[in-house]
Amino acid sequence: MTDPVLELTEDAFLGGQLRVRQLKSGHRAGHDAVLLAAATAARSGDRVADLGAGVGVAGLAVARRVAGIDLVLVEIDAALAGLARANADANAIAADVIVIDVEADATAFAAAGLAPDSVDAVLMNPPFNDPARHRVSPDTARGIAHMATATTLAKWVHAARRILKSKGVLTLIWRADGIAEVLSALDYGFGSLQVLPVHGEARGPANRILVRATKGGRAPTQIHSALMLNDESGVPNKRVQEILAGKGSLPLANP
Repeated sequence: MTDPVLELTEDAFLGGQLRVRQLKSGHRAGHDAVLLAAATAARSGDRVADLGAGVGVAGLAVARRVAGIDLVLVEIDAALAGLARANADANAIAADVIVIDVEADATAFAAAGLAPDSVDAVLMNPPFNDPARHRVSPDTARGIAHMATATTLAKWVHAARRILKSKGVLTLIWRADGIAEVLSALDYGFGSLQVLPVHGEARGPANRILVRATKGGRAPTQIHSALMLNDESGVPNKRVQEILAGKGSLPLANP
């Protein structure tokens, strides 16, 4: 029996600085991945882990912005991990691709090369849709990528906390209406939180939050001015378009 042929598209990110092959149907990377990358604090020489990397867009976008990072792409789906590896190669970006469940235990992570206290920065876009309020996709891979369980966020944050060095930084994106879940998950072991609300429309409520947290941080929580993807007339925000084109970063990425 032969493996099914995957239908792929090749898409440009960061204004064409990054070209990525991804599945034509199912979970597809988009603005969330690029905004997450633009919010990730990293410096040359840092070891950076993208948990739940999919085809690698967010992690590769960080590597395109910050030269010289040691990038690790972590993905549970072997087919997506294979695409992430191919995308890294196609864009001449060095990356270690690991096929593992983010919710696996410390022993499995260490065996895969991610020992405790070994990473400078983690970024992640966990499955965050609430199955009680969203119809679960019949596409199994898409469902895994999108739907959260009651413990998803806590387990992903735990994995990040375990592999981060002291004062290492976690950056994540989540539903804005789930901010209480995020704050609860980060309550143990993290501090110095920075929150950036993201609005699809200027007159509407935020639909995403970007959050930066420092392992062992003690500074007060900061809430940044909201990021509006579109202005009040519905025109795409010029600053956001520049970031999506790979020209600059978001405030959470500042040292």
